[in-house]
Amino acid sequence: MNTSFTLEVCVDSVESALAAQRGGAHRVELCGALADGGITPSAGLIAMVREKINIALHVMVRPRNSDFYYSEDEFKVMQSDVETAKKLGADGVVFGILDANGRVDTRRTKQLLQLASPLNVTFHRAFDMSRDLRQSLDDLRETGVHRVLTSGGKQTALQGAATLKELVDAPGNNLVIMAASGIEEQNVAELLARTGVREVHASLRATVPSLMRYHNARVSMGTTQSKEYERLVVDEEKVRKLLLAVSNRQSESSLHR
Repeated sequence: MNTSFTLEVCVDSVESALAAQRGGAHRVELCGALADGGITPSAGLIAMVREKINIALHVMVRPRNSDFYYSEDEFKVMQSDVETAKKLGADGVVFGILDANGRVDTRRTKQLLQLASPLNVTFHRAFDMSRDLRQSLDDLRETGVHRVLTSGGKQTALQGAATLKELVDAPGNNLVIMAASGIEEQNVAELLARTGVREVHASLRATVPSLMRYHNARVSMGTTQSKEYERLVVDEEKVRKLLLAVSNRQSESSLHR
């Protein structure tokens, strides 16, 4: 039995990247604005995270929030961001592009893939927003991307477990299917057993209060009020516990072989 397993942790700060590494994560996906689903992080953040961690670093390339159908100008931004991530030492990039009808935009995906080479390329959860997941998988196999990040088209990976298994077992599939959304220590063993995925993407964060002593409650800078004085940071203990849950499952499976 192949017991290899990869945990990718989604991060949006140097602090979270370091916590993920200390907890034992194999890779981080670096984003900006995780509250909006993640967009391209700044060049300064990419450079600093690359300097601070020695595990694999994949960088989100997404010019804005909302849908995944991009204008020509937005696509040019994505091309520039791929080049920046590559120049700053990223091991991989993460992006997703659909056409107006909800199919994978294979032409632009190939262009970004060529630009990113030899970096590893993940097609992110734009896949889950596509019209037909099986067709999208076939389209992505044609492009040459290495990995698909997906919850099986459902809100959480466990809800999409049946579809995730179908994607993993799809005839001729040579792409890594990486499960995402709602994955924690308590459910990761069940997810692996039901789907056969060998890579998992998780956030594993906890709320951390601001160190500021003065709080101005009269003004809110974000869309969610009263959140200026707290933030979400990766909890290294949660990372450690998820990996332990996977290790325990693998040990139990080995005993029953």
